[in-house]
Amino acid sequence: MAVGSSMPWGGAGEGVLAGFRGEFYRCLPARGDALFELCDAVLCAAGPVRDLARLSLVPEFRRGHGALYDALGCGRVDFGRLRLAVAGLPLPAWPDGGIRLAVDVSAWLRPEAAASPGRMFCHVHGRGANAGQRIPGWPYSLVTALGPGASSWGVLLDAARIGPDDDETDLTAAQLRDVAGRLAAAGRWRPGDPPVLVVMDAGYDPVRLAHLLRDLPVTVCARLRAGRVFYPPAPPRDPSVPGRVPKHTGTPVRCAAGTGSGGAAVTAAAVTGHGPAAVTAWHRVHQKLNRRGWPSHPRDEELPVIEGTLIRLAGARGDMWLWASEPAADAGRTARLWQAYLRRFDIEHCFRFLKQQLGWTAPLLRDPEAADRWTWLVIAAWNQLWLARPLASAARLPWQPALPPGEMTPGRVRAQFRCARQTAGTPARAPKPGRPGPGRPKGSKNKRKAPRQPVGKRNRKYPKRTPKQRQVK
Repeated sequence: MAVGSSMPWGGAGEGVLAGFRGEFYRCLPARGDALFELCDAVLCAAGPVRDLARLSLVPEFRRGHGALYDALGCGRVDFGRLRLAVAGLPLPAWPDGGIRLAVDVSAWLRPEAAASPGRMFCHVHGRGANAGQRIPGWPYSLVTALGPGASSWGVLLDAARIGPDDDETDLTAAQLRDVAGRLAAAGRWRPGDPPVLVVMDAGYDPVRLAHLLRDLPVTVCARLRAGRVFYPPAPPRDPSVPGRVPKHTGTPVRCAAGTGSGGAAVTAAAVTGHGPAAVTAWHRVHQKLNRRGWPSHPRDEELPVIEGTLIRLAGARGDMWLWASEPAADAGRTARLWQAYLRRFDIEHCFRFLKQQLGWTAPLLRDPEAADRWTWLVIAAWNQLWLARPLASAARLPWQPALPPGEMTPGRVRAQFRCARQTAGTPARAPKPGRPGPGRPKGSKNKRKAPRQPVGKRNRKYPKRTPKQRQVK
């Protein structure tokens, strides 16, 4: 990755916030004033955002509700430039100087939007008899830079909507590759720094991701589902024995049964938030792969053998298995890997704040492109809260205790963002006087109804047949 110059802002406090707000405004080439003030309305609204129309009543949005919907429907956001601007933000500092990223998928549920294209069946956790449900919606893959300490702050670096034709592993690999390249271009990562550590929960294919990102200074660490089996490295070839050397030999480590503890390279004791735990790690273990999980791999090539470190964290609540793309992680590095994974749950607090307070999934939008614009407006709003912590810590209500910027919560910063906005200023222009359009005549019906869209993935190998094709055998 090539190292480029840093972003134009580099101070602290109001200078960083004002610089990012100016660059964010330049990322809005069409309907920029309305989109920018809509983002400010989200930050300055009193209480949670429940719908879009009420945002037009916030004083920071100086336009009517028609301009609000017109900005989301016909506006334009330069996503490439905005991604570069976000990559130049100051990231949470870790003691070792490294960068820890978390990637996860969060769903924008749209079960009643039959005319909205690009919807997928999103898995949702519930309670009671219907604990697991699959509801139509737009799944988004988000990448967040995690921070240390007791705080759950993070910097949202990227968001990508998963479509019916996308492969989740390929999309995640391309997303992480772009994020790593932008961090290097912004000067946040330089040659000689520790590799970027990417943590993710179960549901991803870490072995395939490690293979796709093998040319980058990136370490993948993910939780494993039950039933995984890992094999030790194959012995060297014996010249006196003919035939091919078997790849999967030796006593395997079976995660479901917890067997195969022999041959562990690291054995240590640790203390987690749930009590004491025993840490065990195996070096240079690999998984037996199959063609079904590697659809894009060339058919004329053998599946690779990808070695990594298998980590078992045994505590009072059971065993947790992790796999990292470092073949031989020592005791210190093993501790950093499983500790970084436990920090992954900070992204869940970020998702909850985006949905419950900033109203990420509140609008009833039909067009997925408009949903992408709104998603990036919410991401820009969250990152402005991250930058406004020093300014918001100076303003507080009489009954609130004074807190340093590092201990400010997102809700506390949002409550005082109006004061920070006055200090940083706004580049948006005042609205011009105009009249609203006539709209649809009263009593007329909509004669151009939107077509109904299918839900779910498209099978490119076996396309859907027409009724006449089903009759022909």
